[in-house]
Amino acid sequence: MTSFDIYNVLKHLPHRYPFLLIDRVLEYTPDVSLVAIKNVTINEPFFQGHFPNRPVMPGVLVVEAMAQACGVLSFRTEQMLPTQNSVYLFVGIDKARFKRPVEPGDQLRIEVSLKRKMHGIYKFDTAAKVDGELCCSAELMCTYKEFE
Repeated sequence: MTSFDIYNVLKHLPHRYPFLLIDRVLEYTPDVSLVAIKNVTINEPFFQGHFPNRPVMPGVLVVEAMAQACGVLSFRTEQMLPTQNSVYLFVGIDKARFKRPVEPGDQLRIEVSLKRKMHGIYKFDTAAKVDGELCCSAELMCTYKEFE
């Protein structure tokens, strides 16, 4: 198992501000699992409108953070980096459940584990937690895509 910082995250994901939702990878085992973090700050642009009186990170962005962690694990597993013509696309979600809101000041711990690879589709079990408390869980699917 190993970890890497934001600079290596940027090498493994095509996302950039304000849509990069992974700050650091704490540990990963290729073809098995990955743990990443997202530091949630009041400066996030979505908090201006969601919700001004009680800021809450949109659930869809929590799921996106989990999907980005799946993308990093996929690239690490295949020993590849994204190019201008390739990405891992988020292609499916099942069993999504939201248990607690994510608020400014929280550190989101994202845990993903590879459930199976079949016909170019990767299926993952994912969870997002704050202080050990489950915020969101889902089964996510992604696939590698090259563009012309």
